[in-house]
Amino acid sequence: MRQFRHWTPRYIYDRLGVMFCQRRRPNAPWLGHEMVKLLENWLLPEDRGLEWGSGRSTIWFAERVGTLVSLEHNPKWHRTVDAMLKTKGVKNVEYHLRENELEYRRVANQYPPESFDFILVDGVARDECALTAISLVKRGGIVIVDDYNRYVPIKTRSPFSRRQEEGPETERWATYRDSVKGWRSVWTTNGVTDSVLWVRPADLNGSVPDVRKQ
Repeated sequence: MRQFRHWTPRYIYDRLGVMFCQRRRPNAPWLGHEMVKLLENWLLPEDRGLEWGSGRSTIWFAERVGTLVSLEHNPKWHRTVDAMLKTKGVKNVEYHLRENELEYRRVANQYPPESFDFILVDGVARDECALTAISLVKRGGIVIVDDYNRYVPIKTRSPFSRRQEEGPETERWATYRDSVKGWRSVWTTNGVTDSVLWVRPADLNGSVPDVRKQ
């Protein structure tokens, strides 16, 4: 049964703002407006990216970077996005369908460490994908996790967020949180959901979690 306790005046205002932004920019990724603006100024034409979870972001990234590896687990949605890529004539996307969640998580194992300038985690098995992203992103590169507030407690007004007393949703999320604690980060929220971006230090010290063989 659906709950509507989060439908406060502030939430309704935020929700209308999200709808306005999506209508004004129908081709932008399903990320918060501030995160999209940040990425517009960050990405470079020669960048190589990886995204777990395809959609509007796939074409949006492809139009701004050199190459993109995109992973999708839902065959119906994969067909939809694949048709969009072909209609747009997009040639710089390596698009993979992996219905098996284990294969979906580990397909990135075929790429050596520090292969990507940016990584977006926005699909299934986000905790393991986020951990894998730490070693796959280049030094100075970025990792973006969408809906981070639903998995790790942070101060936010967005509903359905993890409470401090609950802690991270899984041990992997706890490991990820601790692993990026010293990284520069940008947290954005639109009052509906939150996205967080981390910058991998150029001189990263300490151990990097390796879940590629787990």
